[in-house]
Amino acid sequence: MWQRIQILYLAIAAALVGSLFFCNMATIIGPEGSEVTIGYHEKLPFLLLTIMAFTAHVGALASTRIRFLQMRVCVIAALILTGFQVWLAADVISHRNEMVFSFTAAFPLVAAILDVMAAKNIMLDEMMVQAHSRIRKKKSLQK
Repeated sequence: MWQRIQILYLAIAAALVGSLFFCNMATIIGPEGSEVTIGYHEKLPFLLLTIMAFTAHVGALASTRIRFLQMRVCVIAALILTGFQVWLAADVISHRNEMVFSFTAAFPLVAAILDVMAAKNIMLDEMMVQAHSRIRKKKSLQK
């Protein structure tokens, strides 16, 4: 299973996205110094995006034998995570005076980059397998 680097990329991205279920997104500091934390699971759009991205990563990890499907699911997961990151950036910009955001706000971007790298390696791997099968077929026809 760990023979290809794209599986490692997908596993790390899945771990990053999966950790968002348990991490805090931001902390609101009250006037008396009281702190209120907000998790990703407390805001419905963030919860839905996290569930969709995590499901896409699990699907991509499960489809190691079907490379084209795996590559497409990686690209879809990267697009979902890019949208998630844009939404987070909009929240950071709009609430920068009231909230202190966690470093986990960058996890969707890192996972999206890992997904793109995995999709690229899956495509290169599939092209290499197809080229190798064409060479074998050509050699068998020449004999």
